[in-house]
Amino acid sequence: MDADWIMTRLNPLVTLVLRSPLHFPLSLGLMLLTVTGRRSGRRYTIPVGYQRRGNCLLVLVSKARRKRWWRNYIDPGPVELRVRGRTVCGEARCVPCGGKEFREAFESTFQRQPGLGRQFGISYDRRAGLTGEQLKKIAEDGAVVKITLAPAPPHGR
Repeated sequence: MDADWIMTRLNPLVTLVLRSPLHFPLSLGLMLLTVTGRRSGRRYTIPVGYQRRGNCLLVLVSKARRKRWWRNYIDPGPVELRVRGRTVCGEARCVPCGGKEFREAFESTFQRQPGLGRQFGISYDRRAGLTGEQLKKIAEDGAVVKITLAPAPPHGR
C-alpha cells in the first residue's frame, strides 16, 4: 500500500475539507486543481500537493504513468485552483522531463522534505543531493506541472 493509494481513497474527504472554512492546516500543502479534459471537455477537481515559488505553484506528480490529469498540460492551458480558501486561475504546463527546471523542482522539494523521495522510489540524502541515477528513476515515472498564477484583479472592480 502506497501513499497514492491511500490519498485516492481520501480524496473525497480532502476535497470537502479544502472547500470548507476549515481548510487550514490542510491547505498549507494541498490545493484543489480543476482540470478540463483536452479531449472529453469534462471538468473534474482533485486535491494535489503544491509548493509556492513566487507567483508560481509547483505540483510534483508521482506514479505519473497511472495518472492522466497532468497530460492535459503538455501544451500550456488554463487551470482553476482553490488555494488556501481562495479560488484563483492560472496557466499550467508540464516541465520538460529530466531538464534543469525538472531537476531543481525535485531537488528543492527533497531538501525540505527528504522523506518524499520514497514516493518517487528513491532514498534522498540531503548531503549528497539528487544523483544522476535518482534523477533518471524519477524521470521514468514522475512529472512536474508548473502553474503561473494570473494576476489578481484590482480591488473595487
